[in-house]
Amino acid sequence: MTVFILVPGVFTGPHVWDESAAHLTAAGAEVHAVALTGLGGTGPAVGGEVDLETHIADVLSVIDAARQADGGEIVLVGHDYGIHPVLGAADRRAESIARIVYLDSGLPRDGVPALAAVPDQGVREQALRAAGEGAQGAGGVLPPPARDAWRLWGSTADVPDAALDRLTSLASPQPLGTLLQPLTLTGAAATVPMAGVLCAGNGASIAMVQARVDFGEPTLQALTGPRVTFFELPTGHWPMLSDPTALAETLLRAAAGEGHRLTPTGTTRVRPFLLDVPELPRERNGNVDLYLPPSASGPRPAVVFVHGGPVPREARPTPRDWPGLTGYARYAAEKGVVGVTLDHRLHAVTDYEPAASDVADAVERVRADPRVDADRIALWFFSGSGPLTADWMGKTPPWLRCLAANYPIMAPLPNWGRLDSRFSPADAVAHAGSLPIVLVRAGLETAAVAATVEEFLTAARECGADVEVIDVPNGHHDFETVDRTDESREAVQRAMRTVLRRLTA
Repeated sequence: MTVFILVPGVFTGPHVWDESAAHLTAAGAEVHAVALTGLGGTGPAVGGEVDLETHIADVLSVIDAARQADGGEIVLVGHDYGIHPVLGAADRRAESIARIVYLDSGLPRDGVPALAAVPDQGVREQALRAAGEGAQGAGGVLPPPARDAWRLWGSTADVPDAALDRLTSLASPQPLGTLLQPLTLTGAAATVPMAGVLCAGNGASIAMVQARVDFGEPTLQALTGPRVTFFELPTGHWPMLSDPTALAETLLRAAAGEGHRLTPTGTTRVRPFLLDVPELPRERNGNVDLYLPPSASGPRPAVVFVHGGPVPREARPTPRDWPGLTGYARYAAEKGVVGVTLDHRLHAVTDYEPAASDVADAVERVRADPRVDADRIALWFFSGSGPLTADWMGKTPPWLRCLAANYPIMAPLPNWGRLDSRFSPADAVAHAGSLPIVLVRAGLETAAVAATVEEFLTAARECGADVEVIDVPNGHHDFETVDRTDESREAVQRAMRTVLRRLTA
């Protein structure tokens, strides 16, 4: 028999598992939903009395009781914050655990507190302020969110109103010690099989994890081993409330060792550009590469291609050498303009400000090159660089003749938390004036990313912005290297023609 031990996330108690637990029990499993101290469990929710070790002890108690009762295969499931006490307990009882399931959670590391995994910077600052006040005798807990503020902790997509009402009414203050005390791991559970259940409605997907593995992110390389599988649910951060049946079925499959396995040596970034373009030489200057037209005379317009992200610092090759971007730059040069690629510092979702500075600096250096027509520049953004477009729409310089964006993320994904209001394309587009905007939309985009694009386009329509949408109905994110189809080739060619027409008009 499989024994599921279900550990809830922040502010919540065992009640969140009720429906999924019922389905698991009906399938013949034994289920224990853990009541963490202060969160639907015993004891007061006072930060000075309850910390992460308290919650680890809560999980250990359930593990030990389950071992004594029937000796079934124990599967630990941690949702959100719950993965921290799950890993702490698994580290101490590794020999008793058959599998660990990460339910829309991060990958906690030894010595790092749970607060570091909270996506929203404002919430993290609130917790630190509350901790400071608590040290002076004013508290020690983080109040639970109001009904409309749960989204700061993860997408509530598909959660029924009644379930959201119940989640809010039964929420408990989170003891700050549980978020601030660093997790201590010895590595004993490193060989325990694991499964990741990602919630696409919260901005996570298997494709995104594979991409970060392909980037070379060191902390994720262990996820490519045979002991690790992945699942993806098309819902928000609370699948036990939004689709409890699908979650239960997924947990049963995870316990059986099923699921998608990542490719150990990723190929996303080494796939060639889908068009045959000349192998033009590049000129490298700091973080900027120039591809010059083969027979240029006099200053030429330039297209600056801005990579997406976040991209790990350790990623090699760096983005300006990715085949997709170099393909676009060479294609632009073949058409008679200067193609430009660059590296910028978007290494985390908190890095938009330094990334914006890098892009602005690179553009000025390109404009200062005597071979470039400084009055005719186009900027072309990709994927996660979408929020950077806001700077250029909000205050459009006269030399910016066109702005393009391929499969852009035009607002923070639910699992990013809030961004600085400066990086809101939906707000900035009202100030774009007559700036031509070309948006290339992938038809097979993830729902969370597609929603950000629709938010932007709705705002653009309302203010009458000059936006041309080029659809790739059967295209995925990164379609220029992923989907080598006539439809994709035609979309790339049309987008380039459109940008160059606006650039040279």
